[in-house]
Amino acid sequence: MFNQIYTSVWSKYRPVIIQLMMSAQEGPAEYKLSAHEFKALNPKERSYSFELHAYKGKATNNIKTSANANDLLLMLNASKKAKELMEESGFGFTLDKQFVLHVVKLEVPAV
Repeated sequence: MFNQIYTSVWSKYRPVIIQLMMSAQEGPAEYKLSAHEFKALNPKERSYSFELHAYKGKATNNIKTSANANDLLLMLNASKKAKELMEESGFGFTLDKQFVLHVVKLEVPAV
């Protein structure tokens, strides 16, 4: 679908993101990313911001139009620790216009 434009940046931040996921168990966590890294990979992109809700390795919201969110999910699924955390609980990842990544623990959807 997408050609994994942002995978390299997300992989670089993987240790930080896993730390944020663990911190999010206690309350919302956030981390300022470097805007120039995203802009260098895809200078034509208008909006890098997105919202991703992930549980058990899958998006529980619609991320079809966001290459950035899809690449983050790919990186999370490539990480053993991130997969373990997503098995236990859902997480919300939001990248805002200032390139701050917000991570929150979500209530597990009722089956």
